Amino acid sequence: MIFDRKNLTDNQLLDLYKRILKPRLIEEKMLILIRQGKVSKWFSGIGQEAISVGVTAVLDSDEYILPMHRNLGVFTGRDIPLYRLFSQWQGKANGFTKGRDRSFHFGTQQYKIIGMISHLGPQLGVADGIALANKLKKNGKITAVFTGEGATSEGDFHEALNIASVWELPVLFVIENNGYGLSTPTNEQYRCENLADKGKGYGMESHIVDGNNILEVFNLLSELKASMKENPRPVLLEFKTFRMRGHEEASGTKYVPQELMDMWAIKDPVENYKKYLAENGVLTADFDAALHTEIKKDIDESLAIANAEPEIEATLSEELNDVYKPHVFEHVKPSEEKENIRFIDAISTSLRQSMERHENSVIMGQDIAEYGGAFKITDGFVAQFGKERVINTPICESAVVSAGMGLSINGYKAIVEMQFADFVSTGFNPIVNLLAKSHYRWLEKADVVVRMPCGGGTQAGPFHSQTNEAWFTKTPGLKVVYPAFPYDAKGLLNTSINDPNPVLFFEHKQLYRSVYQDVPKDYYTIPLGKAALLKEGADVTIISFGAAVHWALDTLAKKPEISADLLDLRTLQPLDTEAIFTSVKKTGRVIIYQEDSMFGGIASDISAMIMENCFKYLDAPVKRVASLDSPIPFTKALEDQYLPKGRFENELNLLLAY
Repeated sequence: MIFDRKNLTDNQLLDLYKRILKPRLIEEKMLILIRQGKVSKWFSGIGQEAISVGVTAVLDSDEYILPMHRNLGVFTGRDIPLYRLFSQWQGKANGFTKGRDRSFHFGTQQYKIIGMISHLGPQLGVADGIALANKLKKNGKITAVFTGEGATSEGDFHEALNIASVWELPVLFVIENNGYGLSTPTNEQYRCENLADKGKGYGMESHIVDGNNILEVFNLLSELKASMKENPRPVLLEFKTFRMRGHEEASGTKYVPQELMDMWAIKDPVENYKKYLAENGVLTADFDAALHTEIKKDIDESLAIANAEPEIEATLSEELNDVYKPHVFEHVKPSEEKENIRFIDAISTSLRQSMERHENSVIMGQDIAEYGGAFKITDGFVAQFGKERVINTPICESAVVSAGMGLSINGYKAIVEMQFADFVSTGFNPIVNLLAKSHYRWLEKADVVVRMPCGGGTQAGPFHSQTNEAWFTKTPGLKVVYPAFPYDAKGLLNTSINDPNPVLFFEHKQLYRSVYQDVPKDYYTIPLGKAALLKEGADVTIISFGAAVHWALDTLAKKPEISADLLDLRTLQPLDTEAIFTSVKKTGRVIIYQEDSMFGGIASDISAMIMENCFKYLDAPVKRVASLDSPIPFTKALEDQYLPKGRFENELNLLLAY
């Protein structure tokens, strides 16, 4: 191994040695603790330390790094107190997740480290969002994100690199090519000779680096950092290295040929660098011994602190309170001056006024810039806010949602438009596993609103007509809003954008241009979790939301003899159970009317809650009316049969006659 110190001083060389030695000694201690049964799981980075140490040494302390579970050198390089790391690994309170997530699955704004989720790929998109925020701030900062060669097979890898290249984002994409994805060798992962070659497909600069040579890593990254500050751009780095331990300790390395292990053992990044420093008179035996003693003392003392810390006690209120970031609703009263506008105008006006109110807000989506979006909701926004804040995206929902999370992490509000709610399936993972869980895991907000144009009645077929709110109402950490009227749409969208928690905001396409209402011209807000009682009666409670509210109104207009409470939920998560129970206890009969198919829809949960909480007040079984349990079809006759409109009146009559 050839080391080139270039113009580094002896002190700089020794600093790098301290940085690379510390994680190695911690790892050696962890392996002892595993054998003693004092640690349940460990993902070793032995043999790969030069990469994480080099990256962290080059970046400024206020530049974000997104490491993996083998990058201990990132955490030690940011000088996180060791007792906090030991506490985290033991699931104790002085860690970073209150015992809710293990090992390196955490982030910390204090140290500008954003931890991974086990799905690997989304953090690449998160890095894009963080870098986009830096670019908007014009602060010259870069972002580094780690991944393994196995995760380069994921679609998120492609999406994130493509976005970074198109948007010219200052991101270092760090691939640690360590030979195996768990037990799968590289020749079963990809066919290109080098992963760095993939950069060409994105018009992206790329480099192949000896990941075991700390000076090669440090010197190249130092040059790139200076260059990227002057010329912001993404760079793909493939670090050739090797994992000397199992994927995690329990899995072992029996699947690795011994000659391969022997070959890479000779290339050990710590021992070779130590030898180089000693041979060149930079590192003395006394200094090395003193450094070992100092680090081991820190390890032992920190471990003692963590061991003495009590185990976490489960507290129900704290667990539930941390699912969402606390948020005080800001009530802005509507003005007296009103205008008669359509549902779609209410959405557009809300977005415009919210972006005026929040200068740190960004809206992203397909065709939303000059074209104005598929439904022309953002028409004219570029002229007012500029392309920096109204951003056309490639067709890559997953990375765009992840980028929204990155924007939130770095101080922005993100509004993501799904061209159709159906397309959210390709962005599902970061919504339910990243946005929904971040505050619960490590108290990081996900200030992202995902707009969802949805619903049938327009003969658009199975992939442009779904109303898929039930995919998200069951996921703790998400809020789900589904208005039926322009007034509610504007006020609730304003509130959703104010809220630092992730919100899925459903907008029924059939209502866009068919429903008009007098709506206050100025900005105002409506609290989430409050249903609207549209009609009051004594005989039955009708619970609905979205377009089905209008269908219920049409039925009641034809049947004036029916005395009904009509409850428009408006928000599905949080759900106004108080309004539901109050009405049901009054009328004794309830019918739940949803556009979604029956099985697994939110009507089922509402029905169960009513049975559990209002059973003694009921005079008849709870009735649900919903679309057929089939995909939504295209032709009008089939779609009319699919939707529940033609069945509701009969079911209502049967309930009243029970």
